[in-house]
Amino acid sequence: MTEDRKTIRQMCEEFDVTPRTLRFYEAKELISPLREGQKRLYGKRSQARLKLILQGKRFGFSLEEIRQLLDLYYIGDQRRTQMTKTYDLAVERLSAMKQQRAELDTTIAEFEKQLQWGANFIADLTAKEAAE
Repeated sequence: MTEDRKTIRQMCEEFDVTPRTLRFYEAKELISPLREGQKRLYGKRSQARLKLILQGKRFGFSLEEIRQLLDLYYIGDQRRTQMTKTYDLAVERLSAMKQQRAELDTTIAEFEKQLQWGANFIADLTAKEAAE
């Protein structure tokens, strides 16, 4: 086996994924391992694609969006379309994430106020009981 090909076990260890995940991405035709009998061997292309898939998932892209972006690699314009589409989608995703963070920050602040009110209420009840 050459250095640039990895077994399913090596891929799982390197990318912290399960064999099931790799088989799922293979079934979805996102990665294409080479076959030697029953053995799957992942070349540099599959390794690079898996890295991009995992990064895309971490950033909140759907598998269909990731597939479309990966497929743009092959249109022959020196990746200009792929990079432009990826950039545009990433800007949209970042904006959505910032909006979610703002909403979450507001919810956390409201929650903290409610907890403080609850703590004060309990403290008041405890003080009244102690005074009786």
